[in-house]
Amino acid sequence: MTDHDEGAGPGAPLVRADVADGIATITLDSPANRNALSRQLVAELTARLDDAAASDQVRVIVLTHTGGTFCAGADLTEAVQYGMEEGTRSLLALLRQIVSLTTPVVAVVNGHCRAGGVGLVGACDVVVAAAPSTFAFTESLLGLTPAIISLTTRSRLSDRDASEKYLSGAVFGAEEAARIGLVTRAAPEGGLDEVVTSTLTGLRAASPQGLRETKALLNAPLLARIEWDGDALVALSARLFASDEAREGMTAFKERRKPRWAE
Repeated sequence: MTDHDEGAGPGAPLVRADVADGIATITLDSPANRNALSRQLVAELTARLDDAAASDQVRVIVLTHTGGTFCAGADLTEAVQYGMEEGTRSLLALLRQIVSLTTPVVAVVNGHCRAGGVGLVGACDVVVAAAPSTFAFTESLLGLTPAIISLTTRSRLSDRDASEKYLSGAVFGAEEAARIGLVTRAAPEGGLDEVVTSTLTGLRAASPQGLRETKALLNAPLLARIEWDGDALVALSARLFASDEAREGMTAFKERRKPRWAE
């Protein structure tokens, strides 16, 4: 999660998309705000994903980023301004979109990933992370819980790993993320491009129908869970964001101090 910083001017695009050799590369491009899930970024990402999925020229979608952070999660300034129910519903819709797309989505992470950003990673079909990348479910540190993002991450982790990561909010690296199943492959130092190229070559060898039907088969239980639990988790998230404890947690985060319970 991040407080809002000054970045690109109003109206400047925050998400870029390019298509080459059957690959649509969608790039989160709001580094000044650590690619936070602002209303503009979510709307643009949703549109770019739809465009890629609708194209006969696209076999695989790559989701990546500029700057040192893949995605820092919610934009806290917008959460205060608009309330968090809108933000959590938008995040739920985005995760549902990625899971239900007929085109495989490969996340390429080369930096930090927090909270809602981890939920994005969990929704993707394949995830490659560079060695310096770090991850954390930071919600518990702010008086919250990883409600919405549990939909796309809980089933990827063992019970014990989920308990440790969710409860502590501790930061962990790419190799640990791969060990627990959040990430598909952790690329060695300097080896990210090679691992991504190998991954995409393997996916391009499959038929469009094979990719489409296999993704649907794999994601059917996850999509059912999103449909079944989504509304209840939106309500839980909104209730917690409105609580006194969460207000203290978010205020402490913005003021770069420890919350009262950690002093």
